[in-house]
Formats: sequence, C-alpha cells, structure tokens
Amino acid sequence: MYISSIEIQLSYADTDMMGVIYHGNYVKWIELGRTKLIEDVGYNYLDMEKSGYYAPVYNLEITYKKSIKYGDKVIVKTWVEENKNLRTIYGFTIVNGEDEICAEGTTTHIVVRKEDFKPVQFKKVFPEWFQKYEEIKRK
Repeated sequence: MYISSIEIQLSYADTDMMGVIYHGNYVKWIELGRTKLIEDVGYNYLDMEKSGYYAPVYNLEITYKKSIKYGDKVIVKTWVEENKNLRTIYGFTIVNGEDEICAEGTTTHIVVRKEDFKPVQFKKVFPEWFQKYEEIKRK
C-alpha cells in the first residue's frame, strides 16, 4: 500500500472563535491530499478533465478525534482504500506533529462524462491509471 503525505500550512484565518482550526478546512486538506497522491503516482487530475471527464465526490465520511490549533504541524496522509469499476475510495488521516490522529475518514469518487455527468467505468476510460491504483491500494 502506498501512502502519500502532504504538510499543510495553517493560517490564523483558519481558526474559529474557540481558537481551533475550523472543521470545514479539513475537507479542503483532504482534497489537497488526494491531489498529491494522484501526482505522486504519475497522474494529473487536469488531464482527466481535458479528456472529457470529472471525478466528483460521491460520499465523504470524516471523524474528528482531536482539535488542531493554530501553530500545530498538520500532515494529511492519503491512500487508495478501494478501487472498483465505478468508484474509488480514498482513505485519509490528518495527524499533528506528534503523529496523533486528529481526523480520519474516506472520500468516494466516481468518474463521469463532462457533457452529461453520466457515470463511466474508471477501468475503461483510464485503464493505466486504474491499474496503478490496483497496484498501490490497501490490500
């Protein structure tokens, strides 16, 4: 299993009134982690779009375990949890500088045609990309 990592630069503007990082920011970080994983294994999401397809989020699950405060180190770790014909599930953990899990979960993505948003089989439209995910996914 391959795990991609990206460190997130926090800003004071990311905090809420309680002085912790606002929970909505985590979704943006998850997407940064997914993009980094895609790039790490040799692909580019923009190339998918240029080919006439999107990979929208179908489902998002996140469990918050520990608050992150301004000044903390934050790392998003991302991997391919499942890779099916019609969906890919990415797993993630968001950890602090002490490697404590602050949030974890999954995002599920499907591949759709740009012109009508009809789902297509990832395996058929991007066979090499699909195969790479088969090689690196969680066993």
